[in-house]
Amino acid sequence: MSRAANAASASLAEAVARDYRSVALVLQGGGALGAYQAGVVEALAGAGLWPSWVAGISIGALNAAIVAGNPPERRVERLHAFWRTICQSPWWPSMPTPPWFDETAWPMAVRNGLSGLAAWRALVEGQAGFFRPRLPTSLLQTHAGPASTSWYDTAPLRATLERLVDFDRINDPRGMRVSVGAVNVRTGNFTYFDNTRERLRPEHFMASGALPPGFPAVEIDGEFYWDGGIVSNTPLYQVLTERPHRDMLVFQVDLWSALGELPRDMAGVAERVKDIQYSSRTRLVTEYMHQSREQQRLLHALMALVPPERRAEPAFRCAEAAANGARTNLIHLIYRDKPYEGHFKDYEFSLSSMRSHWQSGLDDMRHTLAHPSWFDAPPPEQPFVTHDVHRG
Repeated sequence: MSRAANAASASLAEAVARDYRSVALVLQGGGALGAYQAGVVEALAGAGLWPSWVAGISIGALNAAIVAGNPPERRVERLHAFWRTICQSPWWPSMPTPPWFDETAWPMAVRNGLSGLAAWRALVEGQAGFFRPRLPTSLLQTHAGPASTSWYDTAPLRATLERLVDFDRINDPRGMRVSVGAVNVRTGNFTYFDNTRERLRPEHFMASGALPPGFPAVEIDGEFYWDGGIVSNTPLYQVLTERPHRDMLVFQVDLWSALGELPRDMAGVAERVKDIQYSSRTRLVTEYMHQSREQQRLLHALMALVPPERRAEPAFRCAEAAANGARTNLIHLIYRDKPYEGHFKDYEFSLSSMRSHWQSGLDDMRHTLAHPSWFDAPPPEQPFVTHDVHRG
């Protein structure tokens, strides 16, 4: 990075620290697509922008564990280690890539075929350091329970997290707040595990990514939990409604697009269903929060007109609790599918695809950083603003 770029990054980081009480990184679920989020983190690190709160669902929760569980200077390195680990076959070593090799030069049909082959291998072999086929399968087990009723065993993921994550650091909320979402299998209720309320362990992050029927439910304190994406694939609402209210900069990093083309074959239908199901209506949440913040701001302004001698009355106290004068700037990044990707893109863990996803996140965040005005604090009369890096 040039001296001018370093100066610009330092200036931006200083402005963010001055204008916002909190910087949140909100990470959606999306399996193998999660390398995109790692690229975003690398670009933020290069700009000296470190979140004070990271919240994730599914693969977003696993990325959150790596970020929060390591010192700032090691986070990108550890993310690389995590993704290199889980993008390896457990049975066969990856072939070395010659320096002259350029996969983008291959015909689209060939690239789609290679991507499909990698996804098929994940289904058959599992992924090193992540999950392995359950043998015998749950269909043949006579005493299967909640922790073993699945196609795959995620014990390798626990070992990976324990190797790459410092859980003592995660559980020190003075360094970074951490929130991960999961679904209680028994009640069907959504639950957020948060290091300001409880001690987080590997199983909290594994539960957030325990998508059935592939992965088993994870037991935590006598209850079993599944992937939070079953109910909501983004923790955005949780972050935006947190009290006490404070001026906040939010990076919302999504892996699925709610918008897309009309499918023209069955494979396209399968892919589009996933896109719609897991996009979790991020823009619906942001539109709702925009309207809600406008109403809260108006209430906050009206309360200033109440005479001091009437402010002890119960009605004023209730209004005071509902009012909100804080400002939020939400920067929204969405992964854009590559033309060769299919409905299996979320479990296609090849190293080449991982690098492509990572680079996309890096490029998109660097593009965002090239627009420093997007980071300006919203004016009081417009307390909730959103910047879309790209729509679609």
